[in-house]
Amino acid sequence: MNSVQKQCFGEFARCTVTAVSNGSLYSGDHPQVNRLCQKALLHLNECMEGQPAISFMGIDGAIIFEGEPIEDNIFTSRFAQILKNNGVEHVEVHRGVTPEEVHTFIVKLIKKKGVSGPPASTPHIRLGKIEVARTQSSAKDLRIKSEKEITDLFDLSGAELEQLKEIYQEVQNQKTLRVVGIQEIVSALVEAVKQEADPFMALIPLRNLDEYTFTHSINVCILNLCQAIPLGIEGQYLHDIGIAALLHDIGKLFIPAEVLNKPGKLDDAEWSLIQQHPLKGAQYLIDVPGMPRLASVAAFEHHLKFNYTGYPKIPANWQQNICSQMTTVSDFFDALHTNRSYRSSLDSDQIAGIMVEKSGTEFNPLLVNHFFKILKHVKPEGS
Repeated sequence: MNSVQKQCFGEFARCTVTAVSNGSLYSGDHPQVNRLCQKALLHLNECMEGQPAISFMGIDGAIIFEGEPIEDNIFTSRFAQILKNNGVEHVEVHRGVTPEEVHTFIVKLIKKKGVSGPPASTPHIRLGKIEVARTQSSAKDLRIKSEKEITDLFDLSGAELEQLKEIYQEVQNQKTLRVVGIQEIVSALVEAVKQEADPFMALIPLRNLDEYTFTHSINVCILNLCQAIPLGIEGQYLHDIGIAALLHDIGKLFIPAEVLNKPGKLDDAEWSLIQQHPLKGAQYLIDVPGMPRLASVAAFEHHLKFNYTGYPKIPANWQQNICSQMTTVSDFFDALHTNRSYRSSLDSDQIAGIMVEKSGTEFNPLLVNHFFKILKHVKPEGS
């Protein structure tokens, strides 16, 4: 997707939102609505220049177009909300779309009293829910893994673990963070997750408490990729999501080790120190040359919670990034999925129960639902 396509899609969103607003005030057949529908069609065709089809989806106030986020503004945010209100999560538009189809699509987005249910698809505009991408593996492949396959996966993630340890050690020694090394780790994990029928098998088992920070960071990266890939996110944005996850807790390197590793309950002063790690991480990452901006954003936001009752404190009207919300889900799941000195790990069903209960408060409910769809899809029978 190039900048021209992004701009054209932005204009399509603007025309659609304005048409829906006018239709709500007057009617779907109002001349102004018809004119805006014609302009929307023009911009749609410009988006599809040289392509047989385009697709986009709305996720919690954000629009993902062709696997990449569209810059947030009043129209894209409103467009995402309109899609959500109508139960539409995914839209695919094919070349040859007619003026009548665009008009039908837009008019059906106008909520009228007594009208319920999502709009219907047309031959060239197909609407639906976000589906979990399925692999080509057979059901037997999903249920049974050889010891060698499992060992190979652990060897891969273990190599990335050792590389991450070296990079973190350099940061602790006040050396510059090696962005290239981080990119190499994420690229390897992207390929592992894409090729693996059960990507949760790539999670690293914790061998000792001293390596928890590194193991946890690798696992959160894997889990973020597991969330993003089935949503159609790819390319540089996918890698940026992985980098952000890998470095979400880097601020803990600047917190005293005795506080991080304290086996008992933290006192108020120690808890205050822990709460500083998102800000310290964001401040560090934003000054690293070549570091994606998304990394500092996720480092700062991953403890905000969906209802903003977490930390750090933020100004009114703050808009949390979707990557940060993914990271919150991954962070929580892996923390409970890992044995710690003060408690045993929980199984997936127990964690699901806790996360569903906190859905809508601590977690984005759409992402929680999506996350456990993926987990259910790859979960071995009888487990």
